[in-house]
Amino acid sequence: MGSLPHLSSSSKTQPVINTTDLLHLFQSQQKYLNYFFQNLDLSQTLEFTQTLLNSSGTIFFTGVGKSGFVARKISQTLVSLGIPSAFLSPVDALHGDIGILSSNDVLVLFSKSGNTEELIKLVPCAKAKGVFLISITSVMGNLLENVCHMNVHLPVEKELCPFNLAPVTSTAIQMVFGDTVAIALMEARKLTKEDYAANHPAGRIGKSLIFKVKDVMKRQGELPLCKEGDQIMDQLMELTSKGCGCLLVVDDNHCLIGTFTDGDLRRTLKASGEAIFKLTVGEMCNRNPRTIGPDAMAVEAMEKMESPPSPVQFLPVTDHQNVVIGIVTLHGLVSAGL
Repeated sequence: MGSLPHLSSSSKTQPVINTTDLLHLFQSQQKYLNYFFQNLDLSQTLEFTQTLLNSSGTIFFTGVGKSGFVARKISQTLVSLGIPSAFLSPVDALHGDIGILSSNDVLVLFSKSGNTEELIKLVPCAKAKGVFLISITSVMGNLLENVCHMNVHLPVEKELCPFNLAPVTSTAIQMVFGDTVAIALMEARKLTKEDYAANHPAGRIGKSLIFKVKDVMKRQGELPLCKEGDQIMDQLMELTSKGCGCLLVVDDNHCLIGTFTDGDLRRTLKASGEAIFKLTVGEMCNRNPRTIGPDAMAVEAMEKMESPPSPVQFLPVTDHQNVVIGIVTLHGLVSAGL
């Protein structure tokens, strides 16, 4: 195989980004975004947001090119908030997908120019389905605003592109506008943290708000149990084989007496030497361990493990009568994604 060619002294030098120029670009983008915020028609925005809030059907979003990507993302934001929404490709809509629309739905059309051919063609077909049409545009006097039921003007002073062509500022504005409206809907619908988590069960936020201790704990058969009269050396197998790093010391009614950890074993061996062969678990166990109930949130178990005076690696799970029904470990919580 050949090696990469070395650049000769006459080769063209690599381009370099000038720090001053880069800072100027960010300052310019900030200026253009500020122009949007300062000139946005709040009455239009309020009417638009209220229309989405009152919708009894699905809120569809559509757009072409970069505006299409924005429309899809905003739709996904609404779905994550539990609001019925979907992206509708304007091209696919004209080839059968328009059948998904009904008279209860709203169709939001994103287009900077408002003259996008694919969207113009879609309008009469969507109107025939009885859909309420809203255009989101940035150029005054465009075709879409004249044929839709409602229009929201997103003021754009200029694109950051030096040719004022590449849609970089306008798409940023579309995204900011759409996601801000989404949060307004979230607040108006009084969406709780638990509601949000229910729509994100695989994410860390969802898991922390949905999973309870009983969902992640080890249960009977997996528990490292022993009695307080058992000798420490006789319980080494139980201590090491269950993967919990501890023993749960219980009485005849399965009520928790205390805990004995592998750390306790090392300290006892160092302090007692050969005398450890005669010691019982009950003589050396911690009789005031931290515990947690099965209906507590898993994230609460994590917080309890990490609380002062020193962190622990496990929590016995007990019921209201102090009966041991499980154990939750730090490793188990981390494995569950918490």
